Amino acid sequence: MIRPCRLKFTAHRSWRRIPALVLIWVLAACGNPLVRNDLEAIRDRGELVVITRNNAACYFETAHGFSGFEYELADAFATSIGVALRMVVIEDEAEMVATLLRGDADIIAAGKLFGQAAARMLALGPGYLEVQKQVVGRRGGPSISETGDLVQTSIGVAGDSAAIERLGALRADLPELNWETFPDRSSEELLHMIWNRDLPLAVVQSNILKMNRRFYPELVVQLELSEPRKLRWAVKPGDRYLLHALRQWFAQADTKELLAGLMTHYYSHLEDFDYVDLARYRRRIHERLPRYQDHFQAAAEEYGLDWQLVAALSYQESHWNPDAVSFTGVRGIMMLTLDTAKTLGLRNRLDVEEGIFAGTRYLALLRDQIGDEVAEPDRTLMALAAYNIGLGHLRDARRLAREIGKPDYTWRSLRDVLPLLQQRLYYQKLPHGYARGTEAVQYVDRIRTYHRVLNMIMATEMYTAG
Repeated sequence: MIRPCRLKFTAHRSWRRIPALVLIWVLAACGNPLVRNDLEAIRDRGELVVITRNNAACYFETAHGFSGFEYELADAFATSIGVALRMVVIEDEAEMVATLLRGDADIIAAGKLFGQAAARMLALGPGYLEVQKQVVGRRGGPSISETGDLVQTSIGVAGDSAAIERLGALRADLPELNWETFPDRSSEELLHMIWNRDLPLAVVQSNILKMNRRFYPELVVQLELSEPRKLRWAVKPGDRYLLHALRQWFAQADTKELLAGLMTHYYSHLEDFDYVDLARYRRRIHERLPRYQDHFQAAAEEYGLDWQLVAALSYQESHWNPDAVSFTGVRGIMMLTLDTAKTLGLRNRLDVEEGIFAGTRYLALLRDQIGDEVAEPDRTLMALAAYNIGLGHLRDARRLAREIGKPDYTWRSLRDVLPLLQQRLYYQKLPHGYARGTEAVQYVDRIRTYHRVLNMIMATEMYTAG
């Protein structure tokens, strides 16, 4: 059972106060280890309390429940020690440390690098994801080719102690270097400020940029500010049993496989970044989508789908061009084949409203045929792949997954298996033979990107349906 919790802190605590937290650590560490086993105390309590941040890289709520790299990893660890998970959202780094050292939480899993001051007061677990600090700007903005160029313009930092320490070290050689700290803003907000030309440069973590660059295609990395380092969870220094359990768990083969899957699920589909395509997509959301939005909404409501996902699928297929025709003969705003159109009772594939309803119905039928034994959102992601590659090939991929010892009910697994349908060793033994499985994976990746960008624009920008 997952019991989410959000703690809000409005007052920023300067890192100049952080040495005072050493006293809290001393008091926490003075318990008698013969009396208290910290891991058993967690098991007796029945829940693991994990501090995290509310962002796309850590923990957020979706239509299908909670999601996020850190959330899924923490949930798996909690399951491994036999307790429920409770996530506590704290954005301020000093408050994270203070809360942990007071004993009000067990782990910090916030997807961020710790500065030296914080790290000295914490016990850090094994590294699991390599990131680095980057100076980010906007196309057409200040050009930075070396650290000396940083003195020419303003730099924003989101209360990040590791970034501030790095800038402080650079100031020893560049006394004119200055930056502005935004303790009440997240790195994601700073990226939006850069895109909106409210801030010329900011220091952010590479994984946060990767998660957000598709939303703001004009962003560019101007400088690598630090060497790559691995993210690590943190526990109280006295919690030696919990730390030992973490080290053992991260060393297990199953955990390494889980980490590989999470990296694929959350980051791999972001690698295929196309500035021109995403910039054009953003324009067309405002220029083309309003003509068809009512149809997407009505069709999605009728067939129980997310209209923004259907719109993203349509954009991938036709770029919202109702007259689109491919060299293979698929046509219309949803790019349906003639056989599929006949099966759905669609007479004119170039009729926009009929085409959108038919394509949406087809996606819903594919999802239904996959079956409810596959949980969401994996079921819908598989349906998207089937829209591209065909249900027969998707079933072949699920069959092959079982044969090679992978689960057949997660998109994370099928994303690895589908490219194997192009290899003779595998496809010659499958009922439907060869298929361009890599293309199907890229197809779903692009739709996921279009969907997330559309979500963001609808939530944060002025948009009016025509």
